[in-house]
Amino acid sequence: MTKNSYSFDQKVVLVTGGGSGMGRAIVQAFLDNNATVAVIGRRLDALQDTLAPYPKERTLAISKDVSEPQAAAQIVAEVLEHFGRLDVVVSNAGIYEGGDILELDSKNWERLRSINLDAFFYLAQASYPALQEARGTLIATSSVSGLNGDWKQAAYNATKHAVNGFVRSLALDWGEKGVRVNAIAPAFTVTDMTKSMAGTPEQLAPFNNRIPLGRPGTPEDIAPAVLFLASPDAAYITGVVLPIDGGTSASTGQPHIV
Repeated sequence: MTKNSYSFDQKVVLVTGGGSGMGRAIVQAFLDNNATVAVIGRRLDALQDTLAPYPKERTLAISKDVSEPQAAAQIVAEVLEHFGRLDVVVSNAGIYEGGDILELDSKNWERLRSINLDAFFYLAQASYPALQEARGTLIATSSVSGLNGDWKQAAYNATKHAVNGFVRSLALDWGEKGVRVNAIAPAFTVTDMTKSMAGTPEQLAPFNNRIPLGRPGTPEDIAPAVLFLASPDAAYITGVVLPIDGGTSASTGQPHIV
């Protein structure tokens, strides 16, 4: 999955939302580079599928709903009990909810916010002591939708803008303690969550029109950037929201006229 090799021997990594899509690719990329990985999600069978090809002594699956306030502390405690340390935390769990906010009921807003934003807040709080001890790194999966606006995505974009603000401010607060905090910002990426929007060339055409590289992203495009941000090669990088978007965010928003 990755062209370069990174040295994650003896490093313990925690990834939320690792049962499919970008999360699964991130988990497997770390494992391919000799990390020890705890993967978190609601469906234990999906987590086990992610970890199946790898040695059991380097893996741990924890079935938890990361949006629950008490879950993060429980997860971090279990990882520390099992592996004795924690070096990298990837807050990847997320959902998408589009549409006009006038049509978004409070229950769906609560779910969107609790998974995309609150879960990051709780995980950052819970993991900080271990990350400080390890002089580790926290990485969030954000979105290019957290950089600007999108039609019919006000609620979703708000959660991603908030994550970006968290990341930049935590980088300031935690830098002197040796903890780096960054985010990745993918554009449209084909995963289980988005495949209904990308099933035909006609559906993909509006996205491809805005992507200079001419295709949507894949999970395999995303994972190497996460490894880089977690690696010693990025030791002087913190507070960054890194677009992984095929050039999408380089545009002013004008259509691609051929």
